[in-house]
Amino acid sequence: KGRIKWRLPSLKPSRFEPRFLHGLKADLLHLKRKLNERLLNLNEKSCHQGMCSDASPVLLLDGQGFALGKINLGELEAVKVSRFKFIWSSNTQDEKKGVTFYKPIGIPDGFYSLGYYCQSNDQPFRGFVLVAREIPSKSESTHISTGIALPALREPVDYTLVWSSSDGSEERLQGCGFFWLPQPPEGYKSIGYLVTCSPKKPKLDKVRCVRADLTERCENYQVILDVGTRFSEFPFQVWSTRPSHRGMLGRGVSVWTFSCNSCWVPGQELPIACLKNLDPTLHAMPNCDQIHALINHYGPTVFFHPDEIYMPSSVSWFFENGALLFRKGDSVGQSIDVDGSNLPSGGRNDGEFWIDLPSGDRKNSVKSGNLGSAKLYVHVKPALGGTFTDIAMWIFCPFNGPATLKVGVMNYSLSKIGQHVGDWEHFTLRICNFTGELWSIYFSQHSGGVWVNAYDLEYIQGNKAIVYSSKNGHATFPHPGTYIQGSGKLGLGIRNDVARSNFFVDSSTRYELVAAEYLGDGVVSEPGWLQFMRKWGPTIVYDVSILPLVLRYSMANIFIKLPVELYGEEGPTGPKEKNNWVGDERG
Repeated sequence: KGRIKWRLPSLKPSRFEPRFLHGLKADLLHLKRKLNERLLNLNEKSCHQGMCSDASPVLLLDGQGFALGKINLGELEAVKVSRFKFIWSSNTQDEKKGVTFYKPIGIPDGFYSLGYYCQSNDQPFRGFVLVAREIPSKSESTHISTGIALPALREPVDYTLVWSSSDGSEERLQGCGFFWLPQPPEGYKSIGYLVTCSPKKPKLDKVRCVRADLTERCENYQVILDVGTRFSEFPFQVWSTRPSHRGMLGRGVSVWTFSCNSCWVPGQELPIACLKNLDPTLHAMPNCDQIHALINHYGPTVFFHPDEIYMPSSVSWFFENGALLFRKGDSVGQSIDVDGSNLPSGGRNDGEFWIDLPSGDRKNSVKSGNLGSAKLYVHVKPALGGTFTDIAMWIFCPFNGPATLKVGVMNYSLSKIGQHVGDWEHFTLRICNFTGELWSIYFSQHSGGVWVNAYDLEYIQGNKAIVYSSKNGHATFPHPGTYIQGSGKLGLGIRNDVARSNFFVDSSTRYELVAAEYLGDGVVSEPGWLQFMRKWGPTIVYDVSILPLVLRYSMANIFIKLPVELYGEEGPTGPKEKNNWVGDERG
């Protein structure tokens, strides 16, 4: 991982030789830092995601600005830097749980650092930070009082010490880390923090602050380091950050620095910001040909459970084989055109219309789906201010089967609870627009989901990951096994069983591009059924009495721990009505 994995023993000076032992420990720490620096300089390529980052087919395609290594943000140009110099590592009982802080190096001429980088020691070394340079603009911002044009980047006026691992003793400064917040000039924002091994303030030219109108608010995301009072006189936390406003309309750009503080309160505005993409064309997004190349190159294979009986199908197969449109107050359903052109479009989910299975003999056959016709329906959209591309892949199943409830070591098959007509599930590939790399995949799991980094995925061929679909419920997971959704404390939850089988869909070839709004009107023709904003199945509310007898008691306390789908049978709305169609994924 590009670091020496050893921890110094605790050396307590004896009353006979305190200076000798203290000097020995300081020399060892100095040696460790120097060796780590040498390793990082020799292994600069270890910062790259080598096992799943081959984007050469994409890079060979002509395009405006995708995968060119730099992105125009309006008045700033940003470049991804993934070469670092070791600065300081947190001391913990378990070195794997420690965090190491790095200074970006190898910054191109004319570009400036905006902050330092850190990551946990138990992860592959694959990170990067953005560095920036100013692009001359015809409409430069001017100071209100003086009318003088303000540059996009400026040095800080000072630094504030946020926290240090030092106990204040002059004799024990070796091996300590000091965290500094740049103090920006008026009208500017700090983007990241600096870390040093000395109590001396960094030089002002080590970092740049960004003019406020070129930034957006960011928020703490995930805790990277938590130093409690057991290890330090003052508590201290380090967080990853992300733009507060995300989704395909969000313009906030993550710089991939970190946030740190001793007394942060949730909801409190951070003293740092992220960048803002003011380029209206989002020129770094892939064009139509590049979208298809990305899908062909990275499209995962979706495996269904070997005991799955409710398979996916294409939407057109579902309509062709008897799906019906119902209107409130009408007992007779209407057949649906193969492209969904006669479905009511637009509006909102007001309960006036819904889709249901055909009646009679065809009902059970349609419930079983048709794997041969199944495909992934693809929505491509900007992420993180157009510096990443999200490729959301939706799959449709005519029926969602009943759930299996796990209580302790016992499993209970629920005859009806959890089932519903129509099931839309999805997963999302996040692609780095600087390089064309697959960065992570989002796995949608009922009412939530999780992002999984590319290095933690399972691959079937080259850069094509595996997505596992759970038995009956079709939630997506990165690895085979049994996942419990519910309460771990109570030992209660819904089983999600996933495994490889002969039932699969290869999304790299069996897909249909249904939306990519950023390409402009008419470039991608959206199918008629995509505009249907109502439910793809009827609503049926269940009574607790249909549960097994042993589970009927205290259900009021148990139900609040279970997925909302188990309260009754309710068809989902279509992809375009989901909040993550425009917004970011949940997670």
